[in-house]
Amino acid sequence: MRRNSIYIICLCLAVLFAGCGKQGGRTLTSATGSIYECLVVIPNVTLSSEQLAEVGKAQLQTNDGSSYVEDISTLYDAVRAVMGADMPCMPQKEAYFKMMQVTPALFDNMLKPTRNILWVDIDDTRYTQVKAKAQREVWSTPQAVYRVQTPSADAFLTFWLEHGVEVRDWFVKQEMTRQLRFYRAATDKDIRARLNRRFGCDMLVPNDYMLLMDTTLEATSTFGLSANTHVLWACNNKGSLRRDIVVYSYPYTDSETFTLPYLNAKRDEVLAPLISAGVEGSYMGTEYKVFPPEMRVLTIDSTYTAEVRGLWKMKGGEAMGGPYVSHTWLDAVNGRVVTAEVFVFAPGQKKRNPLRQAEAILYSREQFYEKK
Repeated sequence: MRRNSIYIICLCLAVLFAGCGKQGGRTLTSATGSIYECLVVIPNVTLSSEQLAEVGKAQLQTNDGSSYVEDISTLYDAVRAVMGADMPCMPQKEAYFKMMQVTPALFDNMLKPTRNILWVDIDDTRYTQVKAKAQREVWSTPQAVYRVQTPSADAFLTFWLEHGVEVRDWFVKQEMTRQLRFYRAATDKDIRARLNRRFGCDMLVPNDYMLLMDTTLEATSTFGLSANTHVLWACNNKGSLRRDIVVYSYPYTDSETFTLPYLNAKRDEVLAPLISAGVEGSYMGTEYKVFPPEMRVLTIDSTYTAEVRGLWKMKGGEAMGGPYVSHTWLDAVNGRVVTAEVFVFAPGQKKRNPLRQAEAILYSREQFYEKK
């Protein structure tokens, strides 16, 4: 009996620590909270008229996920205006992060394992200037903690108005990294090999994506599609939620390629003859009126990359649409431009998390060009 009791105790301990990690010799518990949620540890500070004027110059505004816009009156409001801002080019209002606030006095051991924590530490007896520190796996795993140490609320507000978007982007990157860690365990080797052969790159396409197409499109006069356009298309179709990835390349012939108008036109040129719906004559297009596509420049695997966010929609009679994100880069060795795009179709559902999960694939890109 004593031997059986010892065995049961050991088994319970093994189960207890199975989901825990170690950091510096310490055992970490599993993080609490959902993806794209952030806990802000910050004192309740009402902004002065001078501080509100600075906020006004920065054009910050907060919202609660609807068309109703709230006034900014506290330091936390200024944080939420950035961290909880609406993501661009989404069919419905969805914030970058779902926000929660707690004062430092209430930040106890129950809250410390939270997945994402922004900790604003205001203390004029300990700090003479603003210091920011980004950390991972402090009290749990996976965890991201961004701590700002500042002597005053005024000093923090100045820091936040200048660097708040950078802090938000850092938290987004941590969520992307966690997603890629999950993908890395089970990817589709065939699709990855095809990406290598066709486009000289690798991306962590999960093994629940199904290959739909790997071909060279013929030139067409209907949509103005030029010759030598290579396409690989795969999708993950689970019930009412669908994620697609399309990678295509074409010769680099125009110095204006890496501009938003050119990339928009090329997207319509390639995808219109490729993707259709149930209604005969329908084809994929880009939404330009309500939420026009937006572009920014990134560096992925040391390569200049143009990121475009926008909304896709079916034209020609089919009522379908959703958000998309594309990354475009130059394969100078082979004189071609490569675009990888993910798009989501989730009628009646929130789109942020599915889009971010698909978008993480784009950030996994590695390149190893050879002359074709």
